[in-house]
Amino acid sequence: MDAENLHYFEKAPVAKAVAHFAIPMMLGTSMSVVYAILNAYFLGTLHNTAMLTALALTLPLFAIIMALGNLIGIGSGTFISRLLGEKKYDDVRHVSSFAFYSSLVLGLIVIAVGLPLIDPIVHGLGATPDSFGFTKDYVMVMLLGSPFVVLFFTLENIVRSEGSAITSMTGMILSVVVNIILDALVIFVFHWSIIGVASATVIANLVASMFYAFHMRHKSQFLTVSIKWFKATKDILANVFKIGVPVFVMSVFLGAMSLILNHFLVEYGDQAVAAYGISSRLLQFPEFILMGLCEGVVPLIAFSFTANKLRMKNTIGFTIKAILALAVVFGIIVYLISDHLIGLFTADPQLIEMGSYILHVTFLSLFITGLTTLFVGIFQATGQGTAAFMMSIIQGMTLIPVLFIADRMNGFHGVIWSLVIADAVAFLVGAVMLYALRNKLQPAAELLA
Repeated sequence: MDAENLHYFEKAPVAKAVAHFAIPMMLGTSMSVVYAILNAYFLGTLHNTAMLTALALTLPLFAIIMALGNLIGIGSGTFISRLLGEKKYDDVRHVSSFAFYSSLVLGLIVIAVGLPLIDPIVHGLGATPDSFGFTKDYVMVMLLGSPFVVLFFTLENIVRSEGSAITSMTGMILSVVVNIILDALVIFVFHWSIIGVASATVIANLVASMFYAFHMRHKSQFLTVSIKWFKATKDILANVFKIGVPVFVMSVFLGAMSLILNHFLVEYGDQAVAAYGISSRLLQFPEFILMGLCEGVVPLIAFSFTANKLRMKNTIGFTIKAILALAVVFGIIVYLISDHLIGLFTADPQLIEMGSYILHVTFLSLFITGLTTLFVGIFQATGQGTAAFMMSIIQGMTLIPVLFIADRMNGFHGVIWSLVIADAVAFLVGAVMLYALRNKLQPAAELLA
């Protein structure tokens, strides 16, 4: 950790420290959403609804592969930040080496398990006869490239955990830029359609992973990719997995929720799936901005938890105010121009109407979704594995029964509104748990008193 990063961890005014850690993360995550939106845009130029449907159907698979990266990356990253606060630098090297090599192994396991089961996976994703072939092409490429995707999400978290927020952002933006360039080439020059889009994603993740590995090997003072520092001790495994497993479970639940939601939406036609696919990508932009804010401050919260709890309290308070301000701004924009946003991807009037409606409904929960993400970040940063695990399952447990009831009571509208209800329940559970931990996290709990 260089002197500048240490200054922002320990001494800089809270607003400046939050900006230092969060803005690069917000920019990086927003660029990732831009890439996802452009993926849909490039495929949309082919005027094939089945391709857009396939792109939407494969979101759960990508969520699971990403979850494996976050399992190791967030679990190791929060542990590294706490170790830096305690000045245990050799332990940081052991953890970072463990994260690097275990991520590659997880990716290889995905290939070994996924390829023999590819047809059941595609059927399980809800592919229709029209979209089956496109969905299978995408799944095949993502499975083969999973080691690089897992590694990318792991290393992004590891680099950010030592305070190198700008380096973390640079890697994310590099991935997006490479992806966009390759998307344009495979669609307009090579005419590879959806298999080209999937390949572009994998290659972009590989390039960014190489960038992060170079930083860890040659630029970082404490992080390393050297195999000689690899250790899988009981202490490392316990600290990584007590936070990483809840993150993985949460991500799997999000993927499962998307899968279940797609199955409900398929009953209302491919247009409903495509409309949700487009609107969900647009919703990802403000969601990922808020996620970038909340995840960006996690290293600062983790470091302060072991070094200065008053600073942790002030960091959380400032972040809540920032979430509120951003949610209001994004909400106003969406309610004013939602039709135009959906119209960027399709000229189908029914798709525009359905997509705009989904945006209006789901944006209602943007603020509480942001706070819920912050609650999870607090639990991760402070090593509260049980609370993080509870948060990881509550939204999924809520959404499934709500979906069944709402679908029977109000059809398509009920399916969409069930997302808001599940978000509200997750927020309330998170707030209650944060209050219940007030003896251990008094500065954080005071914010809800």
